[in-house]
Amino acid sequence: MIKIGDKIPAILGKDQDGNEITAEGLKGKKVILYFYPKDNTSGCTAQACSLRDGIADLKAAGYIVIGVSKDSAKSHIKFRDQHSLPFALIADTDTELNQAFGVWVEKSMYGRKYMGTERTTFVIDEEGIVRAIVSGKEVDTKEHARQLLEMISKLDK
Repeated sequence: MIKIGDKIPAILGKDQDGNEITAEGLKGKKVILYFYPKDNTSGCTAQACSLRDGIADLKAAGYIVIGVSKDSAKSHIKFRDQHSLPFALIADTDTELNQAFGVWVEKSMYGRKYMGTERTTFVIDEEGIVRAIVSGKEVDTKEHARQLLEMISKLDK
Protein backbone atom coordinates (compact mmCIF):
# COMPACT_ATOMS: atom_id res chain seq x y z
CA MET A 1 0.00 0.00 0.00
CA ILE A 2 1.49 3.32 -1.06
CA LYS A 3 1.12 6.11 1.47
CA ILE A 4 1.85 9.83 1.55
CA GLY A 5 5.62 10.25 1.46
CA ASP A 6 6.25 7.02 -0.48
CA LYS A 7 7.94 6.86 -3.88
CA ILE A 8 5.95 5.48 -6.81
CA PRO A 9 7.05 2.18 -8.43
CA ALA A 10 9.71 2.29 -11.16
CA ILE A 11 7.33 0.95 -13.83
CA LEU A 12 3.68 1.99 -13.91
CA GLY A 13 2.62 0.15 -17.05
CA LYS A 14 1.59 0.70 -20.66
CA ASP A 15 -0.99 3.20 -21.80
CA GLN A 16 -3.73 2.70 -24.38
CA ASP A 17 -1.22 3.26 -27.22
CA GLY A 18 1.38 0.82 -25.88
CA ASN A 19 3.70 3.50 -24.47
CA GLU A 20 5.46 2.42 -21.28
CA ILE A 21 5.03 4.87 -18.41
CA THR A 22 7.86 4.84 -15.87
CA ALA A 23 8.80 6.84 -12.77
CA GLU A 24 11.98 7.91 -14.59
CA GLY A 25 9.94 9.18 -17.55
CA LEU A 26 7.75 11.20 -15.16
CA LYS A 27 10.70 12.69 -13.26
CA GLY A 28 10.40 16.48 -13.20
CA LYS A 29 6.62 16.33 -13.76
CA LYS A 30 3.85 16.70 -11.19
CA VAL A 31 1.29 13.95 -11.71
CA ILE A 32 -2.35 13.28 -10.90
CA LEU A 33 -2.54 9.46 -11.01
CA TYR A 34 -6.10 8.30 -10.63
CA PHE A 35 -7.37 4.73 -10.33
CA TYR A 36 -10.95 4.03 -11.36
CA PRO A 37 -13.01 0.83 -11.56
CA LYS A 38 -14.21 0.61 -15.18
CA ASP A 39 -14.33 2.44 -18.51
CA ASN A 40 -17.71 3.80 -19.59
CA THR A 41 -19.55 3.42 -16.29
CA SER A 42 -21.43 6.42 -14.92
CA GLY A 43 -19.13 7.38 -12.04
CA CYS A 44 -15.92 6.69 -13.95
CA THR A 45 -17.13 8.65 -16.97
CA ALA A 46 -18.14 11.60 -14.75
CA GLN A 47 -14.72 11.56 -13.11
CA ALA A 48 -12.81 11.33 -16.41
CA CYS A 49 -14.91 14.13 -17.94
CA SER A 50 -14.36 16.34 -14.87
CA LEU A 51 -10.60 15.88 -15.28
CA ARG A 52 -10.91 16.51 -19.03
CA ASP A 53 -12.87 19.71 -18.42
CA GLY A 54 -10.37 20.88 -15.79
CA ILE A 55 -7.23 19.90 -17.69
CA ALA A 56 -6.26 23.49 -18.57
CA ASP A 57 -6.35 24.52 -14.90
CA LEU A 58 -4.50 21.36 -13.83
CA LYS A 59 -1.82 22.00 -16.47
CA ALA A 60 -1.59 25.64 -15.35
CA ALA A 61 -0.91 24.31 -11.83
CA GLY A 62 1.88 22.22 -13.38
CA TYR A 63 0.21 18.78 -13.40
CA ILE A 64 -0.32 16.04 -15.95
CA VAL A 65 -3.12 13.48 -15.55
CA ILE A 66 -2.86 9.70 -15.95
CA GLY A 67 -5.76 7.29 -15.42
CA VAL A 68 -5.50 3.62 -14.48
CA SER A 69 -8.02 0.79 -14.63
CA LYS A 70 -7.89 -2.94 -15.28
CA ASP A 71 -9.59 -2.46 -18.65
CA SER A 72 -7.73 -3.38 -21.84
CA ALA A 73 -5.91 -0.93 -24.09
CA LYS A 74 -8.70 -1.45 -26.67
CA SER A 75 -11.34 -0.45 -24.10
CA HIS A 76 -9.24 2.57 -23.08
CA ILE A 77 -8.95 3.76 -26.69
CA LYS A 78 -12.73 3.58 -27.09
CA PHE A 79 -13.27 5.38 -23.74
CA ARG A 80 -10.68 8.07 -24.59
CA ASP A 81 -12.09 8.66 -28.07
CA GLN A 82 -15.75 8.63 -26.99
CA HIS A 83 -15.14 11.28 -24.31
CA SER A 84 -12.21 13.21 -25.89
CA LEU A 85 -9.92 12.47 -22.97
CA PRO A 86 -6.62 14.38 -23.31
CA PHE A 87 -4.56 12.11 -21.05
CA ALA A 88 -3.05 8.63 -20.95
CA LEU A 89 -4.94 5.65 -19.55
CA ILE A 90 -2.83 2.76 -18.22
CA ALA A 91 -4.20 -0.69 -19.02
CA ASP A 92 -3.51 -2.58 -15.75
CA THR A 93 -5.11 -5.80 -16.94
CA ASP A 94 -3.20 -7.96 -14.42
CA THR A 95 -4.01 -5.49 -11.58
CA GLU A 96 -0.30 -5.38 -10.67
CA LEU A 97 -0.30 -1.57 -10.38
CA ASN A 98 -3.65 -1.56 -8.52
CA GLN A 99 -2.11 -3.99 -6.03
CA ALA A 100 1.17 -2.06 -5.72
CA PHE A 101 -0.77 1.10 -4.84
CA GLY A 102 -3.09 -0.79 -2.47
CA VAL A 103 -6.30 0.04 -4.33
CA TRP A 104 -7.20 -3.56 -5.34
CA VAL A 105 -9.60 -4.38 -2.52
CA GLU A 106 -12.49 -6.63 -1.57
CA LYS A 107 -15.77 -4.97 -2.45
CA SER A 108 -19.37 -5.95 -1.92
CA MET A 109 -22.48 -5.41 -4.03
CA TYR A 110 -25.88 -6.86 -3.21
CA GLY A 111 -24.21 -9.16 -0.69
CA ARG A 112 -21.75 -10.56 -3.25
CA LYS A 113 -18.07 -10.08 -2.43
CA TYR A 114 -15.51 -9.57 -5.19
CA MET A 115 -12.16 -7.93 -5.84
CA GLY A 116 -12.12 -4.53 -7.53
CA THR A 117 -10.50 -1.12 -7.73
CA GLU A 118 -11.19 1.38 -4.98
CA ARG A 119 -11.51 4.76 -6.69
CA THR A 120 -8.34 6.56 -5.54
CA THR A 121 -6.30 9.54 -6.73
CA PHE A 122 -2.64 10.12 -5.90
CA VAL A 123 -1.02 13.56 -6.20
CA ILE A 124 2.67 13.00 -6.99
CA ASP A 125 5.50 15.54 -7.02
CA GLU A 126 8.39 15.98 -9.50
CA GLU A 127 10.52 13.46 -7.60
CA GLY A 128 7.89 10.71 -7.74
CA ILE A 129 6.83 11.16 -4.10
CA VAL A 130 3.13 10.86 -3.17
CA ARG A 131 2.02 14.17 -1.59
CA ALA A 132 -1.73 13.58 -1.21
CA ILE A 133 -4.32 10.81 -1.60
CA VAL A 134 -8.10 10.99 -2.08
CA SER A 135 -9.97 7.70 -2.00
CA GLY A 136 -13.30 5.96 -1.85
CA LYS A 137 -16.28 8.11 -0.93
CA GLU A 138 -13.99 11.17 -0.55
CA VAL A 139 -13.66 11.32 -4.36
CA ASP A 140 -16.18 13.73 -5.87
CA THR A 141 -16.50 12.19 -9.35
CA LYS A 142 -18.50 15.07 -10.86
CA GLU A 143 -16.19 17.78 -9.43
CA HIS A 144 -12.91 15.89 -9.22
CA ALA A 145 -10.81 18.48 -11.07
CA ARG A 146 -12.05 21.27 -8.77
CA GLN A 147 -11.50 19.04 -5.75
CA LEU A 148 -7.90 18.36 -6.81
CA LEU A 149 -7.19 22.01 -7.63
CA GLU A 150 -8.29 22.99 -4.11
CA MET A 151 -6.09 20.26 -2.65
CA ILE A 152 -3.12 21.27 -4.82
CA SER A 153 -3.41 24.94 -3.84
CA LYS A 154 -3.11 23.90 -0.16
CA LEU A 155 -0.13 21.61 -0.90
CA ASP A 156 1.75 24.32 -2.77
CA LYS A 157 1.51 26.80 0.13
